[in-house]
Amino acid sequence: MHEPYLDALKALADPERAAGMRAYHKIERDYLGLRNPQIDALCKEWRSELDVPSRVAVSDALWRTDIYEARVAAAKLLTQARLRPDDAEAWALIASWCADFDSWAIADHACMAGQKRLVADPTRLDAVEAWTRSDHMWTRRAALVITLPWTKQNNPKPEEIAARERILGWAASYTVDQKWFIQKAVAWWLRDLSRHDPERVIAFVDAHGDAMKPFARKEALRHLR
Repeated sequence: MHEPYLDALKALADPERAAGMRAYHKIERDYLGLRNPQIDALCKEWRSELDVPSRVAVSDALWRTDIYEARVAAAKLLTQARLRPDDAEAWALIASWCADFDSWAIADHACMAGQKRLVADPTRLDAVEAWTRSDHMWTRRAALVITLPWTKQNNPKPEEIAARERILGWAASYTVDQKWFIQKAVAWWLRDLSRHDPERVIAFVDAHGDAMKPFARKEALRHLR
C-alpha cells in the first residue's frame, strides 16, 4: 500500500544531501536527502486524499521501511489535532514506534504526532508513565517530549495542573540519570514551562538542580535571567 507514497519521496531524492544527513545523524539507515518542507508538502497532499484508517496503514508501512524520510512522513501523516473517526489506532501506532527510536530527529517528529493524541485524550498519560520505567533510553526521553503541551498553559485547569505535577515528578526522577539526552529532555521541559510558570521551575531547580548536569540547569533557567 505504501509504494506510491515511497516512490513520491524517492522522486525528490538528493544523493549529495543524503550523504551529509547520514554523517550528521550518525545512524546507519537509508537517507533520501529531502528537506522538511518537501515532506510537509507531500504529507499535506496525502492527508487530503486519505481517510484516517488509510493514513494509519500508510504510516505503518512507511515507518517499517526504516528510511529516514519515510519515518518522518509516517509521523507527519498522523500529526493533526482532530482525527475522525476514532483515533485509537493512530495513538496505538505512534506509541508502538517508541521501541524503534534511535535518534532525536525521528523521535521528535513522532512525538509531535503523539502530542496531539495525548491532548485529545489525556487518560493516555497512564500509558506514557510506563515509558518512564523503560530500559530503552529513547522511550524514557519520549515521555517528556510527548508531554510538552502541558508546559504551555497560562491558566491551566485543575486537571491540567495535576497532569503537569505528575510529569514534573517524572522529570525529577530523571535528574539522577546522567545521560545527555535525558538531561536535555528535562531541561527542555523546564525551559518551556518557565515561560508560563517561572516560579514552579525555580522551585524544581532549587529542589533537584544539584542532581542535574550544569548545562541542563543553565538551559532550564535560560528564560529566567
